[in-house]
Amino acid sequence: MKYVIIGGVAAGMSAAMEIYRTDNAAEITVLERGSDYSYGQCGLPYTVNGVVPSFDDVVEQTPEQFREKFGIDARTEMVVTEVNTDEGEVVAVDQQSDESITFTYDRLLIATGSDPIKPDWDGIDLDGIYPLKTIDDTKKLVSALTDNVKHVTVIGAGYIGLEMAEVLRTRDLDVRMIQRENQLANIFDPDMAKHIEDEARKQKIEVILEETVESFSGNGRVEEVITDKGSYQTDLVLLAIGVKPNTEFLESTGIHLLDNGAILVNDYMQTSIENVYAAGDCASQYHRVKQINDFIPLGTTANKQGRIAGMNMAGGAHTFNGIVGTTIVKFFDFALGRTGLSEKEADQLGIPFDVVSSEGISHAGYYPETEKLYLKLIYHTETKQLLGGQVIGKKGVSKRVDVLATALYAKLTITQILDLDLSYAPPYNGVWDPLQQLVRKSGLG
Repeated sequence: MKYVIIGGVAAGMSAAMEIYRTDNAAEITVLERGSDYSYGQCGLPYTVNGVVPSFDDVVEQTPEQFREKFGIDARTEMVVTEVNTDEGEVVAVDQQSDESITFTYDRLLIATGSDPIKPDWDGIDLDGIYPLKTIDDTKKLVSALTDNVKHVTVIGAGYIGLEMAEVLRTRDLDVRMIQRENQLANIFDPDMAKHIEDEARKQKIEVILEETVESFSGNGRVEEVITDKGSYQTDLVLLAIGVKPNTEFLESTGIHLLDNGAILVNDYMQTSIENVYAAGDCASQYHRVKQINDFIPLGTTANKQGRIAGMNMAGGAHTFNGIVGTTIVKFFDFALGRTGLSEKEADQLGIPFDVVSSEGISHAGYYPETEKLYLKLIYHTETKQLLGGQVIGKKGVSKRVDVLATALYAKLTITQILDLDLSYAPPYNGVWDPLQQLVRKSGLG
């Protein structure tokens, strides 16, 4: 059986290893357009300020290791230009030799990930404007952060924008964030996002809201960011305005895509074409709360989908049971966690909802060094089923977000949260967890 995998990072190599473990006679070829395999993209921001000392630290396996240890034909710098699903062929151009090579497959996995959005703004190709998605991107950025760079403008305030604003401040650089919406971190509701903005300003980040970038100017290198309301001097720009699925090369294949270009897959990670699978940031994810095919590209999901795809390509019948939209971001001393639906998302879906929110503490009040927790729960007005939650604080955020993610997966009502048998010891919690206290204070339990 010949397996071809397009993409050699999270989903692609998770699938390759499952095929390797399952099919002893497998011929596995992986085509990666970059030079690096199987690395943790989420760790890249922390290589910029040295918290992660080396790029090697985020690499799980090199192409050479995949070839030598597992017999996987791991190719680098291979850009796929065509997929012929009728003939079972993939055409790729070797960027080193400029040679076009055709690979045949019995089963194909598309795991091409996503690309940073790069708008067609005037001046976008000036030197000094960088995305951050790959190891190569990050190396270029680090090389550009010379002593001449004193000020950086971050455009966008999602995961990468927030993380990089922190990283750049820890390098003692002046940082400005420009966001076209009226808040930072659009995945949070405005009342919760206010805590994030307060922390940004406390850390001496210049926050510019409700302005849209229109162009850049400079003499060969970016010197100014121009918005619809003003202009701002800067030495370097980081683009962090989101990503899009890397699927443009599939347009003539007949593979069904979502409106944003993500590949539509079923529970088995199969596409609309027989023997063609997709996984990771180029594919859709079924959202268990929204009950629709969604696009929330995250490393956790990519690895899970890749594993399922690999097992099924090798003859299994395993299902991917969906996501609930769980994320957490470090922003200076704060952890920013959320799962399920925000108020905005529930409203867009036409779901009747109510909200409870409060300020709690991280553990028992009489034990030293408690920290504030800002908590918010969204639930269905009629059924009381939990729809989502947001938690921000300096301690204990991941614990509460994971409890809420599990509750969403299990479709618990907000009152059933009171029945959960959660761990307690004074250094870690109160006898009633802050989530349970919130439910009690709401009068629902």
